[in-house]
Amino acid sequence: MTPDRREPTVYLVDDDAAVRDALAFLLGTVGLHVRAFPDGPALLHGLDSGDLGCLLLDIRMPHVSGLQLQAELRARGVDLPVVIMTGHGNVDLCRRAFQQGAVDFLEKPIDETALLETVQRAIHAHLRQRERLAASADARAHLARLTEREREVLQGLMNGQTGKQSARQLGISVRTVETHRASIFEKLEVASLAELMRTYLNVTEPPEGPPG
Repeated sequence: MTPDRREPTVYLVDDDAAVRDALAFLLGTVGLHVRAFPDGPALLHGLDSGDLGCLLLDIRMPHVSGLQLQAELRARGVDLPVVIMTGHGNVDLCRRAFQQGAVDFLEKPIDETALLETVQRAIHAHLRQRERLAASADARAHLARLTEREREVLQGLMNGQTGKQSARQLGISVRTVETHRASIFEKLEVASLAELMRTYLNVTEPPEGPPG
C-alpha cells in the first residue's frame, strides 16, 4: 500500500541489515512509515523529495558515506531534515555534519528514546517549514494581484504611515489612499492589520532554507 503523501516518511540508510531492521521496527511501533535502504545510491534512486518526514543516515558506509550523501542531497535541494548516526563518532565528524545542516547526531548503540524524540522533532520541524513555505507562496500570489500604486500604499501602511502621511508622500488625496487600502485588504483576503502584516512578512521575511 502506498502511503498518503501527507503521512511522514522516515528514510533510513544503513549498510547493516540487522540495524536497519531493528530501527525500522522501532520507528514503526510509534506509527511512523519507514523506507529503508542499504546505501546512498539506493536512497537516491528511491527518494521522493516531495515527502514529508526526515532522513536517518549512517555516517560510515561503503562507496558513499553518510556525510557525502548528506552533501549530495543538499546539492539537489532536498529539504528533508537529516539525522546522522554513527558508531565511530568524533568531534570533527559531528562538526561537519552540523555544518552541512544536520539537525542531530546520534551515536550507536542508538538510545531508543533519544532516537524517537529526535526523529519526531525533525518531522515536526519539517512540517512547520513546509507550512511556512506554502504560506509564503500563497502570500506572493496575493501580492502579485496589487497594482503599483497599491503596493506603494501598502508599503506606507507597513511603515506605520497614517492616511494623511501616505497621501502627502504620494501626492494623492486621503480618500484615494483609503480606497487603495480597502482594495488591498480585499485582494489579499485579510480582515485586519495584523493579518495584513502577517501576509506581508511571509514574503519579505521568507522561511530559512532546508534544515538538512
